[in-house]
Amino acid sequence: MKTNIGITEKNTEAVAEQLAKLLADETVLYIKTRNAHWNVNGENFHANHIFFEEQYKQLDELIDSVAERMRKIGHYAPATMKIYLELTHLTEYSERTNDGPGFMKDLLKDHESIIDFLRGNITPFAEKYKDYGTSDFITGVMETHEEMAWMIRSYFR
Repeated sequence: MKTNIGITEKNTEAVAEQLAKLLADETVLYIKTRNAHWNVNGENFHANHIFFEEQYKQLDELIDSVAERMRKIGHYAPATMKIYLELTHLTEYSERTNDGPGFMKDLLKDHESIIDFLRGNITPFAEKYKDYGTSDFITGVMETHEEMAWMIRSYFR
């Protein structure tokens, strides 16, 4: 059945394309955060292990909410690693390290990259595509990433 929510198909398609990129980024960041949780070594191991677990749990919730947002506007969410790797703008770890600071720096860079991507889509989603709901939704996602980035940034202060 066709989705009739007061937004043109062309506009929901454009929004869904950006949400698919976001979903890919969230999934890649989730895997990288899981890696940090599993493989961190060194000083403050236990605290870092718990911290990374808290972060990947938040990302798991974000992944689900992004995929569900895509469904709400009438589109299917991509769900293969192949597609995620094609869509993501995040990269593998820049340095091979298993210490807390190394993981923190890399994850912080990714959160900030996602924040920038989201900030760049808030206004177009509302003004260009007339999808105020998704604009509001990604504002909330951005605020979650801002908080997660703040927690990581505080590690270095």
